[in-house]
Amino acid sequence: MDSTTNNNDWLYTISPKKKLIDLNFKEIWRYRDLLFLFVKRNVITLYKQTILGPLWYFIQPLFTTLTFTLIFNNLANIPTGNGIPAFLFNLAGLSCWNYFSSCLTGTSNTFKANQGLFAKVYFPRVIMPLSTVITNLINFGIRMFLFIGFYIYFKFFTEVANLASPNLTLLLLPILILFMALFGLGFGMIISSLTTKYRDLTYLVGFGVQLLMYGSAVMYPLSYFKEKLPEYSWLVEYNPMTTFIELFRHMTLGTEAFSLSSFLYAGVVSIVFFLLGLIVFNRTEKTFIDTV
Repeated sequence: MDSTTNNNDWLYTISPKKKLIDLNFKEIWRYRDLLFLFVKRNVITLYKQTILGPLWYFIQPLFTTLTFTLIFNNLANIPTGNGIPAFLFNLAGLSCWNYFSSCLTGTSNTFKANQGLFAKVYFPRVIMPLSTVITNLINFGIRMFLFIGFYIYFKFFTEVANLASPNLTLLLLPILILFMALFGLGFGMIISSLTTKYRDLTYLVGFGVQLLMYGSAVMYPLSYFKEKLPEYSWLVEYNPMTTFIELFRHMTLGTEAFSLSSFLYAGVVSIVFFLLGLIVFNRTEKTFIDTV
């Protein structure tokens, strides 16, 4: 960027990205108003022209959690451990999972959904997936209020959650959210870049996300899966989302022991996915208009 006091000269120079990993924070900050407008647009238009409006922020997680509790805990008798209420156990898992899956599916459609806008005006393209992550962070916050409300109810107005209590690992919550955002953002940017050439991936995303949920310990504890299917436990254990969900339950409900090595492993995988997604996204940004 070159700045000058002469009004007849250009204020900014837009140049192609030359570095392998290029994330210009200064430029993103300069376009912060646009980023805010995209976040505002996403929040307002999500349930616009619906009868129940913002109530859907609560209805969806409530009914999904209730369904999971009836099927997996009451019908299939999957235990939660430590006397944790099944509803609270599933609500904690689904809150984390929904944040990650919303970031992944929202960013995986960036190029295809905004090709008309990208072709007409310049702005840092990475703002689009960032706005999706920030929007879903607001949704995650709303679900946290819902989780806290049910936690207070079970803890102080029933006798089934006496052993459920938060602990000092709750201090890691901001890092946990950051890692989940990086994992979803990186994964989504990779898929978004690939779908500009391979449209089959568009149909695989929804199907793949559903399969990944069953392999992320959302509706069961990891220890139960390892006990029942030890030969396939590595499929779930090495999934970073399993670590994030198990840690979130541990820090809020005091479930099974926290493994620092697993958390570091999941964090490194998330950062690697983000950097890989950024490289692929920047390379695709230069040529995607010719291929979509």
